[in-house]
Amino acid sequence: MSFRAAGEPHHVVDISAIRAAHKLVAPHVRRTHLEKSESLSLDLGTNVFVKYELFQKTGAFKVRGAFNKLLNMSDDERTRGVVAVSGGNHAQAVAYASGMLGVDAVIVMPENTPQVYLDATRGYGATLDLQPTIADAFQKMAEYESNGRVMLHPFDDPLIIAGQGTVGLEIIEDVPDATDVIISIGGGGLAGGSAIALKAADPNIRVWGVETEGANAMSVALEAGEPVTLAAITSIAKTLGAPFVTESTLAIARDLLESVTLVPDTEAVTAMKFILERLKVITEPAAACTLAAARRLKHNFGPDSKVVLVFCGGNTGVDDLCGYVRDFS
Repeated sequence: MSFRAAGEPHHVVDISAIRAAHKLVAPHVRRTHLEKSESLSLDLGTNVFVKYELFQKTGAFKVRGAFNKLLNMSDDERTRGVVAVSGGNHAQAVAYASGMLGVDAVIVMPENTPQVYLDATRGYGATLDLQPTIADAFQKMAEYESNGRVMLHPFDDPLIIAGQGTVGLEIIEDVPDATDVIISIGGGGLAGGSAIALKAADPNIRVWGVETEGANAMSVALEAGEPVTLAAITSIAKTLGAPFVTESTLAIARDLLESVTLVPDTEAVTAMKFILERLKVITEPAAACTLAAARRLKHNFGPDSKVVLVFCGGNTGVDDLCGYVRDFS
């Protein structure tokens, strides 16, 4: 079903902001490659392309938004230092970008964050503050902000959303006749920003959102008509584990996405295995779930469709990968 509202939508970010972000962050991030996958095309019975954001610096798309935010800050703001909350990829992105720009960073993370994310974030030079849950982490971030640090919200910031939207800008430049783009949703910054860029270029392109069961803040919000805080994140896709979406990202999803497909962890892991065996890359559940969703949505695609899957990240440790295969086989 479609969530799009009638009338001309007005959002916190427009295409001019995304184009400006693309120009600003270009010297600091990779323009990741996008190519057709014969294996996925055969699997889905149509033309399937992959945007490989898992080869981005720090292993995920998040550095785009982090650099755009930091580069737009004043010297005074950078001197005060920054604080961010994350279950993994935003943490690494802020730590890396802050280190490259000489900004002191504190990252607040939930205690159940995979060790691979903790080690990488420390390795980029940030100070970690671990909290019992992701909801507690958001509260702690607010305390740091009240004491003077500048908050880098993972998705509720126009500069962050514009930075993430550069993914969509690159997709439409590389595949100008794309018919469909499938993007996973945590807090909605990547899907929202990319949808704005894609729809600005081609109003007829279809953008499909994906969540995993147990990390479904957007689905719950769309059903309720307003943001709802999840009681817990139970999915293995911790990088989709935003406890809530915001009015801004909810509005974009409602206006611009065709739907949000909910897939179980089992299907995400099955897709991870297929991608590893056929495409020879390691993805996160948050990335592989786009293939799981595409399989559920394949009745919407014709033989001449051009479907782009966004592999948003690849920060899966060996222990986690083995655990997923063991637990979900």
